[in-house]
Amino acid sequence: MMKFYLVDVKDINSNIPRSNFAEADIDNLADMIIESGGIIRPLVLKPTDAETYTVIDGHFEYYAAVKAKEKNPRKGEMVNAFVISPKNEDTIFKQVSAFKELKYSNNIENKVSRETNQSELSLEKHELSLIEKQINDLRVELAQERQERQKLYEYIKSLETQIPKQITPLEAFNSLNLLELTLRLRTAGFTDKKAVQVAESVEKARKKKQFESLKDVIARVTIPSAKKQVKGISADKMVDIVDIWSRIFFK
Repeated sequence: MMKFYLVDVKDINSNIPRSNFAEADIDNLADMIIESGGIIRPLVLKPTDAETYTVIDGHFEYYAAVKAKEKNPRKGEMVNAFVISPKNEDTIFKQVSAFKELKYSNNIENKVSRETNQSELSLEKHELSLIEKQINDLRVELAQERQERQKLYEYIKSLETQIPKQITPLEAFNSLNLLELTLRLRTAGFTDKKAVQVAESVEKARKKKQFESLKDVIARVTIPSAKKQVKGISADKMVDIVDIWSRIFFK
């Protein structure tokens, strides 16, 4: 038969070394024993003589109770315990062993479950790591692509600056120097002499005022001929100039 008692901690001993348990865990449970006023899982004891007992089950709780008494002698003095009679000792031992095996089995299952969860978590982390790597690789590729596009854009812009800019005939009359204008007039069919005369007249006239139109050029550009000034560029010749220069004239 097994009876429930309040037993003085000093009358109990254990054949399991205290070093089998972590002191931090013992200390933590001792504080809870003091706070709650006792242990919620009674010790299982067997008498060794009339007033002393040895622990059958609950060695960890016993050492926590000892620690609780050291911290607070009044609150930790007594512990809950089942005291077994000698004739029931074998049966109680079997019951304790059965509980221990069940606890061990549960611990194994919990351990396997934790390991499985950890494996799944590790796999998820690995997959996330691969995804992050792929994203980073894509970012690098996009950055390189942007750099290549920028280089191409800059190259195209540099080519654009090298392309001769086409100017209008009016701009030519207002901006080309004497030599350039003479050469351009020759492309329109002027003789060397007349090209020079017209170019000089253009330069002289535009110094006074820029030409406002091609009609203005025709009206103001004159060259000497038989002791008088005549138009250097006729209306028909201006048509030829516009036609030729619009096709080949670049600055």
